[in-house]
Amino acid sequence: MAGGIREHSGDDMAESHEINVTPFIDVMLVLLIIFMVAAPLATVDINVDLPASTARPAPRPEEPLYLTLQQDLTINVGNDPVARENLGATLDSITKGDKERRIFLRADKTVDYGQFMTLMNLLRDAGYLKIGLVGLETVPQAPAGGAP
Repeated sequence: MAGGIREHSGDDMAESHEINVTPFIDVMLVLLIIFMVAAPLATVDINVDLPASTARPAPRPEEPLYLTLQQDLTINVGNDPVARENLGATLDSITKGDKERRIFLRADKTVDYGQFMTLMNLLRDAGYLKIGLVGLETVPQAPAGGAP
């Protein structure tokens, strides 16, 4: 008992039969923090070969605006080459400042993903957030069982 009165006074300390759980809680909290920090680092990088899309294509606008990133990293708006630093101004003049117009972005499949993301960042910095990615359309294949 915490407020108990001792009947004998002496130098002997009474034995405590209670478990002190404070060190146990401290250890558990440290382990929790270690696992919370280490869990995101334990992800595994997996090489992924992405398939082509078999989804039905969306209807095309009357005058689509294509932005092309070629293998040599040159940028074309429509069929006209454009310098990276002039991309925003060129798009503004073509779209007449309409930032809501959808831009169809296509890139050569040998272009580095980092270069592709750099081009998307240039578009975002210019204020164009509606971007459609263009890819090859493929016909869905029949199941392997031969069922129609």
